[in-house]
Amino acid sequence: MAPMALSSLLAALPNDPAWAPLETKDSTLNGVPYAPFSKGDKLGRMADWTAEGKDRERGQRPQYGNRYRDQQVYGAGQTSLFAIETAEDESTFSVVDNSRVAPRGRGFGGRGGSAIFRGRGGARGGVQGQRGGRGTFQRVGGPPGAGGRGGQQGGYDNRQQGGARGGRGGRRFGWKDYDKPQRNRDASVTVRPDWQMLEEIDFNRLAKLNLEIGEGEDLDSYGFLYYYDRTYDKQPGTKQAERRLNVIERAAYNITTSSDPIIQDLASQNAATVFATDNILSMLMCAPRSVYSWDLVLVRQGNKLFIDKREGSALDMVTVNENAADAPLELSEGNKDSINSPGALMLEATHINNIFPLTAVIESNASSGKKEMQHDHPFYNPESETDPAASKAYRYRRFDMASEGAEEPMNIIVRTELDAVMKNTITGEDQLVTLHALNEFDNKAQGSGGALDWRTKLASQRGAVVATEMKNNSCKLARWTTQAVLAKADQMKLGFVSRVASRDTNHHVVLGVLGYKPREFAAQMNLNLGNGWGIVRTIVDMVMAKGEEEDAKTNQKFVLIKDPNKSLLRLYEVPMRTFEDDDDAGGLDVQAEEDEE
Repeated sequence: MAPMALSSLLAALPNDPAWAPLETKDSTLNGVPYAPFSKGDKLGRMADWTAEGKDRERGQRPQYGNRYRDQQVYGAGQTSLFAIETAEDESTFSVVDNSRVAPRGRGFGGRGGSAIFRGRGGARGGVQGQRGGRGTFQRVGGPPGAGGRGGQQGGYDNRQQGGARGGRGGRRFGWKDYDKPQRNRDASVTVRPDWQMLEEIDFNRLAKLNLEIGEGEDLDSYGFLYYYDRTYDKQPGTKQAERRLNVIERAAYNITTSSDPIIQDLASQNAATVFATDNILSMLMCAPRSVYSWDLVLVRQGNKLFIDKREGSALDMVTVNENAADAPLELSEGNKDSINSPGALMLEATHINNIFPLTAVIESNASSGKKEMQHDHPFYNPESETDPAASKAYRYRRFDMASEGAEEPMNIIVRTELDAVMKNTITGEDQLVTLHALNEFDNKAQGSGGALDWRTKLASQRGAVVATEMKNNSCKLARWTTQAVLAKADQMKLGFVSRVASRDTNHHVVLGVLGYKPREFAAQMNLNLGNGWGIVRTIVDMVMAKGEEEDAKTNQKFVLIKDPNKSLLRLYEVPMRTFEDDDDAGGLDVQAEEDEE
């Protein structure tokens, strides 16, 4: 081909002033229409005819891949020109079929799947002790415990059986606790109309108090102690260690503060400002842990204060599972098991704690078989008593509750009690011991608080048994520990007593005894004695401040009551004759006698 001349090329160029392709009105390219697009469209894919069809079948909004999540399909801004117009709407078409269709499975572990994958132990809700190894399979509808978290037979969903997630097949702990009716317990004492309420103290305020005091000093000691029988410590929980709890008749005393002749002598000597017993003081120091109602009587005589209790007070009763999440129900609350009601369990536990310290010692009249205190028994009179005196020692100890920088001391004298004495296996010195007993009634009954079977678990799972008792009987154990610390005891022995038969409340057996150092046991329970002393000092200051406002009245009486249904204390000022001339806890007869006069 011969080369063209330059003049020929220039002549072939168009003469129009605009340089662009020729305008056309055709909408096809070689007979094929093309889709228009918007300038706002982002070019991600050249074309995608499948996404819209899949979304229409699923009935969902358009889904895109992760790579194109933020991009728009090319041409999506305009109506598709390739949409097929159907003559009839497919949604109006339906198939009539009465046969049941099995639900679609979701693979391994699905709620309706055909197989369940059990990894990491496998039996999270099945039969106890069945681990089922890694990567094992079990068909739905198999034997009990075949996988699943709900504890039902071979399924995953726990809604039908109500199983706990990871539980033993029972209902989940705390399930629908919000729907339980509020318990309405009775108060330990009836508030009379002539009582004047002075203070209302919430437990949250009491928990923030703290007062650190010293170890205290011994003023005097009375009584005697027998030596502890060490055979109770051998192999607790085994069949060989079981021993019957026999009733022994001994003269025991429960004298309140104002009736104690030793405390009266110390008060006349101005040895302290406040006087109390360890039983009464421990209840006040452990008040934030209490659930049941109780009351204390505070008598102010001049510049002295006596913390007292009523005759037949609830402080003398030993509670059972007071702090359990599902405490024993009262008979009025629908409990048909009368022997396992709170009142019956209190009587049983109190009876056991009165007998156990007598049976756990070796009685001997020889001088080497017991430890004599500085003085004789302060309450025992051999001429009037027919039974011999029980092994008991009383130590009167003084503590200084004055805060740092105080000019005048605030002394309190506490009468503490000890139950036995034992020889140190290394040094041979005498160690003072307190004895208490925990009782098991029926680990399957309502109110047991999830307690383990002591006969089978005390030997192998001793820590779990003690931890459960710390949870269910927090207030009771805290009081016993506080009493042991106040008495400066070297050991605190806890006996585990169970019924011979679950329905027999008269015959018991001692399964074993465990010993602890009081302060170490207090640390395990998270018991803060400084908080207890702060509570005592706060109550004393309230009462003494009220007495200073009314100088004309030399003697005053106050009643401190724990609310039966709320976590708070109420302090009342009451007439001096309250609880003196009547047997009724509320003192209603006193009011009638005063009206007649």
